[in-house]
Amino acid sequence: MALDKKDLEYENLAIREHGDGVAVVTLNRPTKRNALDAATIEELVTFFSSARQIGVKAVVLAGEGEHFCAGLDLVEHWKADRSPEDFMHVCLRWHEAFNKMEYGGVPIIAALKGAVVGGGLELASAAHVRVMDQTTYFALPEGQRGIFTGGSATIRVSDMIGKYRMIDMILTGRVYQGQEAVDLGLAQYITEGSSMDKALELAEKVAANLPLTNFAICSAISHMQNMSGLDAAYAESFVAGIVNTQPAARARLEAFADKSAARIRPNS
Repeated sequence: MALDKKDLEYENLAIREHGDGVAVVTLNRPTKRNALDAATIEELVTFFSSARQIGVKAVVLAGEGEHFCAGLDLVEHWKADRSPEDFMHVCLRWHEAFNKMEYGGVPIIAALKGAVVGGGLELASAAHVRVMDQTTYFALPEGQRGIFTGGSATIRVSDMIGKYRMIDMILTGRVYQGQEAVDLGLAQYITEGSSMDKALELAEKVAANLPLTNFAICSAISHMQNMSGLDAAYAESFVAGIVNTQPAARARLEAFADKSAARIRPNS
């Protein structure tokens, strides 16, 4: 992958290449703890709408400074004094951005640190893999702010940790961190050192998969979760029929057959 200069021209996102096919996308508003304003959401929509087409094989999503993302830019929201209709459309753009992420077919690994709060947790929940470090903490403080979630916490965060735990987080402002957060499903990995280092390691690994296989994993599974069991089984069969017979897979299957492929072994 060689990103064209125009693919890097964002105001609130800093984008760089890492290795073969990995794009590091960094929220670049550190003085605001990377809070999400309307302009940043539009940039997320733009980038994730085109990531696969421009050759991105995997994304590491991060935040500049000490925090991943502190959620909705409440100062912008307060100053805008939006009407109900206006804010409804703001929320719909958040959903557009996060749907592009979850369903776009490009693996996204979030490198979490510091605050992953409110809309920041909603953003992280749209990634496929989440890596946290020892500074990371998760919260949904909307109840204390007099507002309600608008960026899919009721869908994705509830799916990760369960409806009643999510309700508790919003009602009470409960904060999760450390191993407890992993055990609940808020992240899949926790590191002693840099979450970025681990996220890059994972991104390099998944970028080596066949693109069509990754597309199925990072798109079809989410779609199937929205279907009835009967419909999901039918859709899974179609996807498997296409992915499992792709010409690019034959060399990998041959390597398995002749025992030259790396074997799957338990972690040491």
